[in-house]
Amino acid sequence: MRKLYLVPIIHMSADMGSVATALAEGASSHLGEEFWQKHKEVVSKFWDSIAHFFDSLEVSGFKVYQDGMVAEGPAALKIIKAGTRQRSKNYEIVGRLLKRGAILIKTEDLALVKREHAYIIKMTGSRSRKEKEVTALRYKLAQNALLRQRDSFIAARINKTLGKQETGILFIGAYHGVFSKLSADIEVIQVKDIARIKAYQQAITNWSKDDQRIQQLAEYLVTPVSVS
Repeated sequence: MRKLYLVPIIHMSADMGSVATALAEGASSHLGEEFWQKHKEVVSKFWDSIAHFFDSLEVSGFKVYQDGMVAEGPAALKIIKAGTRQRSKNYEIVGRLLKRGAILIKTEDLALVKREHAYIIKMTGSRSRKEKEVTALRYKLAQNALLRQRDSFIAARINKTLGKQETGILFIGAYHGVFSKLSADIEVIQVKDIARIKAYQQAITNWSKDDQRIQQLAEYLVTPVSVS
């Protein structure tokens, strides 16, 4: 069988490019500065646990599939290097994998990624509250369809490019549904449980000061990776 390590992504500010400042300001305002800082520490330690796990594996020849990766070859390496310079731990890990012999594969369709990014740009760039609400509603209406299209493309890329007996690593957002679209002969190993990563992100969005669930999920995020 083919094997695929699945890493659910929790984005850092360094992953968000030009919209990072606006998103961070909104999150800090929603959560409070102290809690926002704690959240950033949790996310950083989460990525440290992922890095430590892959450092323990022999990854030469592994195929690497990255959420948002619309290029391949030298262009893809430029994107990874740029993300690493911005201190994206996700891209730092990918860069280290490539240095150890892993192979980066074009994962996404450029047109679909650009469409989703355009919605986010419009939301973060909205000047008035009403404009922001209208833009957010339009994005919400389009988001599910876009996500399904992206997932179908990503799964098709993996099904086509991951050869017999080969091993891949997929870095993907927790809200994606790629798993159900993969070929039956691909064994999926969740490096971190997607359901709990998604639950943490939902808990942060619906945060309240007495929510103990966030603390429990945060503790899971930062624990060392353990897969059978």
